[in-house]
This record gives sequence, C-alpha cells and structure tokens, in this order.
Amino acid sequence: MQSNAKIGAVAAYDVSGISVANGDDFHENRTQQEADQAARYRLVIEEGPRTGSFIYKTMDRVTGEIVKQFPREQVIELMRDPGYSAGAVIDTRA
Repeated sequence: MQSNAKIGAVAAYDVSGISVANGDDFHENRTQQEADQAARYRLVIEEGPRTGSFIYKTMDRVTGEIVKQFPREQVIELMRDPGYSAGAVIDTRA
C-alpha cells in the first residue's frame, strides 16, 4: 500500500511567556459589563394623577432619557379624566 503522507521537520516555539486566559476571565468581564449596564439605569417612582396611583419610570442616568414607563403616557392621560375608571378603556356595549 502506498502512502501520500510527507514527513518533515516541525518547528518548535517557546510559548512559556504567553499568558492564556482561563474561562473565568470571560465570565468575570461579562458580569462586570452587566453590572455596569444595570448601574446606568435607575427606577423613579412618581405619584400618579389619582390618589393611590403611581408612575414607574426607568431612566438612563447618562442621557436622562426615559427608557420605559408604566403605565404608558396614554393611560395617564385617560386617568386624568374624571369619568375614567379601570377597565373603561374598552367599550363593551353593543
């Protein structure tokens, strides 16, 4: 049986000075990135237009932008109407 394999010299390199990152570094860096991202935002709780109602806002500390708000601005506008009650958004009358 004939083989096509070629046998030759292999160069050797000194790798003793090269540091190799272990798997924990990746997780530590990722955890730090997630912590930095979470620290960028803050929760602001404001009193709503009606007694006992609250508005929850997630704000970006760097830009001051409101990232999320609950309830939405449209619902808050409805709440300001004296005739508004929970569930009054949908008209179920035929």
